[in-house]
Amino acid sequence: MFPAFFEDQLGRKVLLQESPQRIVSVVPSQTSLLFYLGLGDRIVGRTKFCIHPRDKVLSCSVVGGTKNLRLSAIQALQPDLILANKEENDQQQIEALAANYPVWVSDIATLEAATDMIRSVGQMTQTETLSEELVQAIAKERKVWQQRPAHSPLRAAYLIWQDPLMVAAGTTFIDTLLQEAGFVNVFGHLQRYPQISPEQLSTSQPDVVLLSSEPYPFREKHIPAFQTLLPSSRILIADGELFSWYGNHLLHSFAYFRHLHQVLALTAK
Repeated sequence: MFPAFFEDQLGRKVLLQESPQRIVSVVPSQTSLLFYLGLGDRIVGRTKFCIHPRDKVLSCSVVGGTKNLRLSAIQALQPDLILANKEENDQQQIEALAANYPVWVSDIATLEAATDMIRSVGQMTQTETLSEELVQAIAKERKVWQQRPAHSPLRAAYLIWQDPLMVAAGTTFIDTLLQEAGFVNVFGHLQRYPQISPEQLSTSQPDVVLLSSEPYPFREKHIPAFQTLLPSSRILIADGELFSWYGNHLLHSFAYFRHLHQVLALTAK
């Protein structure tokens, strides 16, 4: 099978001379996926934000943050595959790495792209059976969730940052999962992660405001200020990993959506 070319999600052809044995992953969800596929002994580098599985990532060298990689640290590891992401990593740094190493870049805004990524990682690492089982398990969880009784979707604002206020808008994976979870994104007409004003948030009149646990660490202490701004809205902390991590975390996303709606039903005004 090797050497072989593998097309990444930017349409680039990535040549692997052999099945990769020294992998650097600079995307937290994809690092978690590698461990899920039983590849922990092949992962030599990760970012400081690659925190799952917590009992295993400590064996990997830290090569900086997703947006601020230490290229010299990656060079010292001599990887034979680097897994990156268009949105999460800095383009110039990825291009610099791609000049010397095989770099496979994901670009994920839909569930279909997420499952394609899982299958591609399985092909590159010769774990096709496990990766396909994961894709099918995610599809099963999604089907079970979709069989719930029909309800009118709630209008939601999904906040990812506090100062300035920033939201997940259209053309994002979070927006896709909001729709999967039975919400209408009140900022879906915008794109990516725009900055908004408190007035814009108030005027949007969401039924629900979801304060994501990442990248900004929203906590219960932040709720009162938003409740004052939006007295008629329900304000909840949302598990950011289950709304934005596009690997094996998707196994748990749909059950989480069910839990979220149960909480909303209990707190209905």
